[in-house]
Amino acid sequence: MDETQRQQLAQLDHAHVWHPFTPMRQWREKEPLIIEAAEGDWLIDAAGNRYLDGVSSLWCNVHGHRVPHIDRAVKQQLDKVAHTTMLGMTHEPATRLAARLCALAPGELNKVFYTDAGATATEVAFKMAVGYWYHRGQRRDTLVALEGAYHGDTVGSMSVGYSATFHEPFDPLVFRVERAGSPDVFHECGLRIAECGVARRWALEDEAHVQHVRDAAIESLDAWLTELDGRVAAVVVEPIVQGAAGIIVQPDGYLRGVADLCRKHDTLLIADEVATGFGRTGAMFACELESVEPDIMCLGKGITGGYLPLAATLCTDEIEQAFCGELDEHRTLYHGHTYTGNPLAAAAANASLDLFEQNDLLSVVNEKAAAVAERLNVLRDAGRYPYVGDVRQKGLMVGIELVPPGERGATGFDPSRRLGYEVADGCRASGIIVRPLGNVVVLMPPLAIGQANLHRLCDVVIGRIEQLGK
Repeated sequence: MDETQRQQLAQLDHAHVWHPFTPMRQWREKEPLIIEAAEGDWLIDAAGNRYLDGVSSLWCNVHGHRVPHIDRAVKQQLDKVAHTTMLGMTHEPATRLAARLCALAPGELNKVFYTDAGATATEVAFKMAVGYWYHRGQRRDTLVALEGAYHGDTVGSMSVGYSATFHEPFDPLVFRVERAGSPDVFHECGLRIAECGVARRWALEDEAHVQHVRDAAIESLDAWLTELDGRVAAVVVEPIVQGAAGIIVQPDGYLRGVADLCRKHDTLLIADEVATGFGRTGAMFACELESVEPDIMCLGKGITGGYLPLAATLCTDEIEQAFCGELDEHRTLYHGHTYTGNPLAAAAANASLDLFEQNDLLSVVNEKAAAVAERLNVLRDAGRYPYVGDVRQKGLMVGIELVPPGERGATGFDPSRRLGYEVADGCRASGIIVRPLGNVVVLMPPLAIGQANLHRLCDVVIGRIEQLGK
């Protein structure tokens, strides 16, 4: 693309495109980065510049870009049919994918409902949970979520994963959800950040404190479920890592404790694995790390290897059977989307699962995660990196929290200072794409990233953080 074409495209973008999660006035003050092609770990802009994809094209790319095996699968399917509805009919790619997902999923998740995005996958999960109890003759219409949770931006997912920063203008639209304190918002038993004005990351504390925080969070949830006895349809949790909250890693045993409480209080457990699924934490699904078997599990992002929009909500036979009956009983789950189970997307997803098997990808992820942890350990040196408050990691999900110098472990750093953006902007100048969550720098490379590129990613990010304030 020549300079004239790039300028024309930039003008059209500024005139007509409203970008997601993007401050648009500031966006239009700069020339847009126009991605024209990709190859392996790299994105290539319209001027031919190459950028290492350090954010997996928003946490979804698994095997890299232009992967021959996935390319072929999509092209072969395109020669058959690009799209056909699954309302009242079926097709091979989605049917085979459903069987494979159920075989991989923890526990007895034997039914798959397809949608097209992580948020829509959670919307279905909420309906499944409430509808399950309704069809069993119980009015359970309360969902319990964790503070700091994020489950998407449609109205239902926004209600459950409410964030004031993202969603405050739309507060009149959301339905009521009970919120239990996540481990991150406890600094000692029974006290929350909102009550004492200070936070401590357990990553910077000893093991006894970690256990104390975990137990306090579990006791709080137990109290909520006791108080809401008989009203709770489900507890909704991002297992192991709360992604959009800033890559908050839950302490060992917390997820197991939540699952045990759901059994104790006879309620359902919904695991939102949209961000954590498909190897991102080092296991195929994060629930496996603590041998947790959810009643409902939401999948998205990496399901197609980062190729095409697709999402899935898995549930047990028992839940699906609650929606089965005679026509005059009106038990049918009247929910769906035009592109539910799209054949092209399902073909890509099947090819992605092939590559997990062929390349033993999960073991490779854990090796790379260990290498990243070793490289980033230097950031804990407060003298050399005074702006680093915490480094959080699980698998190839990494959050580096930037804080005012001398206040390691603090939260609430004024976002207008935009240190996360400053680091990301500097990385782009060095040929690395990362996207911060406020002042948390997120590293989320493709799982199949090459070792040399992984070290380059760490080198550039560490170097840019070291330059802050200089």
